[in-house]
Amino acid sequence: MTAVFAHRGCTDGFVENTLDAFAEARRLGADGVELDVRLTADGALVVHHDAQVAGAGLIGRLGVADLPPTVPLLTEALAVCEGMVVNVEIKNAPDDPCWDPGEAVAALTAVALDEAGWTDRVIVSSFQLSTLRAVQAADSRLALGALWWLPADVGAAVAEAVAAGFRAVHPFVTTVDRSLVDEAHRRGLAVNVWTVNAPDDLRTMVELGVDAVITDRPAEALATAAGPPD
Repeated sequence: MTAVFAHRGCTDGFVENTLDAFAEARRLGADGVELDVRLTADGALVVHHDAQVAGAGLIGRLGVADLPPTVPLLTEALAVCEGMVVNVEIKNAPDDPCWDPGEAVAALTAVALDEAGWTDRVIVSSFQLSTLRAVQAADSRLALGALWWLPADVGAAVAEAVAAGFRAVHPFVTTVDRSLVDEAHRRGLAVNVWTVNAPDDLRTMVELGVDAVITDRPAEALATAAGPPD
């Protein structure tokens, strides 16, 4: 059955990537959540999508004490997500204003997950191959997922993920079809699709047998994944 991951938590009435949003996703019965991790200037891992926090500044130039209380530490978010799978997307892109080519965030994330006892309950994803390789080097036990936007050659992208030792691919919803799902599954990769919101897309992804949908509408997705009542 297709799992449902709440995209940045449940954002219907809650601020994304906050403890309340994650707690609500758990209350709804989501199988997992997707969240974003960034590194602060003082070496802390915090959960926030954008490089900048409105009214505060760039996360990479601020300490934890400079951030608003709505921006949680990764460890705080994990504690709220007990019982769910957590898709940890590491944010460290070359076009980010505080990009770290040394990938310190990757190694620190691996250590934090180990210390929190979450190594076997997470999927670590990124658009950056260098980030995933850095996570892999830090802890080879972690399940890694390659985030895709618009791969030019799906077959080549699947082969690259397999060769790299990744366990999943995370394609954008409009790129997913039967051939992609079948090829990924044939090569032993899970297919976790983002961001699946439209009812027709939800139904199509379930029919294709994708492993998970990452969605802003977890309640609707859970109902679709469960199928019609007997």
